[in-house]
Amino acid sequence: MDTTQSVVERSAIRKVAIRLVPFVALMFFINYLDRTAISFAGPNGMNTDLALSAAQFGFASGVFFIGYILLEVPSNLALHKFGARRWLARIMVSWGIVSLLFTWVGNVEQLYILRFILGVAEAGFFPGAILFLSLWVPARHRSKILALFYLAQPLTTVIGAPLAGLLIQQHGLFGLAGWRVMFFGVAVPAIIIGIIAWFYLADSPAKAKWLTAEEKTWLTGALEKEKKETAASNKHVSVRTVFGNGRVWMLSAIYFGFIYGLYALGFFLPTIIAGFEGIYGTKFDVFQKGLITAIPYLPAAFALYFWSKDATKRGVKTWHIAVPALIGGLSIPLALFAGSPAATIAVITVTAMSIFAALPNFWTVPTQFLTGAAAAAGIALINTVGNLAGFSAGYVTGWLKDLTGNYTVPMFVVGGFMLLSCILMVALSRSGKISEGVPAEALDPAGAGHHSEP
Repeated sequence: MDTTQSVVERSAIRKVAIRLVPFVALMFFINYLDRTAISFAGPNGMNTDLALSAAQFGFASGVFFIGYILLEVPSNLALHKFGARRWLARIMVSWGIVSLLFTWVGNVEQLYILRFILGVAEAGFFPGAILFLSLWVPARHRSKILALFYLAQPLTTVIGAPLAGLLIQQHGLFGLAGWRVMFFGVAVPAIIIGIIAWFYLADSPAKAKWLTAEEKTWLTGALEKEKKETAASNKHVSVRTVFGNGRVWMLSAIYFGFIYGLYALGFFLPTIIAGFEGIYGTKFDVFQKGLITAIPYLPAAFALYFWSKDATKRGVKTWHIAVPALIGGLSIPLALFAGSPAATIAVITVTAMSIFAALPNFWTVPTQFLTGAAAAAGIALINTVGNLAGFSAGYVTGWLKDLTGNYTVPMFVVGGFMLLSCILMVALSRSGKISEGVPAEALDPAGAGHHSEP
């Protein structure tokens, strides 16, 4: 083993982890908070002020994903063409401006329109961020880097839910209802950070002034070698053929199940907590409800970090993705029979831990066989299909709740989709069309080993 090479590798990866990951994670934090702000606004005045039924609230939550889906793949191809720095900054400023307009929404029709346009504005951000980080680190370090990035999502609720509660309590500020103050407060940071991103991010290691010449050489060389090897072993996977690639569609279906669970919880957990008052006779103010909403997501952040750390050590295995899907699928319907607020939140916590433990490891799989523009298109396609679940989860959950009068059937549907993800992941692995990851410790520092398909 080349000791000098190992020192350069560790130094380069550490700098990427410190310099880029927290900033891109902050962008993701704001992104997820802006798209789920409606979940806090709904039960805290918006549903009443705009006279929304559960189905209308669910449709407003989900219609975001229609606009998002329409431009997801084109946006990620544009990012590949114009560069991540410019494109991610442009996306962020665009959605920040649209988010700001929610402050003055006047009726359900305007709410639908703004949610749709917000989806259009945000299209491409998440897969673009995944692709951007993937272009900075070799495959063997990707699980760790993506896990650090993904921590922003559960922490969005841990920090964002109480923050949203505090903003909603500022009722009357600027002459606005509390839920309108909340929309204003979470929109402005997107515009500010988007402008900063234009100057802060770099498109590739070669353009990073904060890396030494040796670090640039090692990163660029390792990434280029990996790119050539992946392309050589998957010559048939191009932008044109990615839409007919069975592995891409199977991964899309697996991701659909995870995202269905994620957004069913994200959009309706504050409403379920608000319903504790009628079911159990509890009394919580808006800030307390925000804190309760945050409870499942703090353990989820720990589960994400340590599960992904194990995946980095062992190499991402099928069970790193399938086992959390199984546990999540079985646990979420159990929340219906918990019998108390504490027990309900405890079961939902297990579900949240399962979803977040699986997601960063899942995103290491597509880059086993996709590279370049095909990676941009494939990752965007998987995210697009997954985000169909974002629409479905919001609308179907609300519609079934209105139809049946409770959340029993909707939660069994959530569990069913997550169990399907587990089954499909195992089937994909047994088909031999994806490889079991190689532990980082088993690889030479020069990058001879990688996670490509045999």
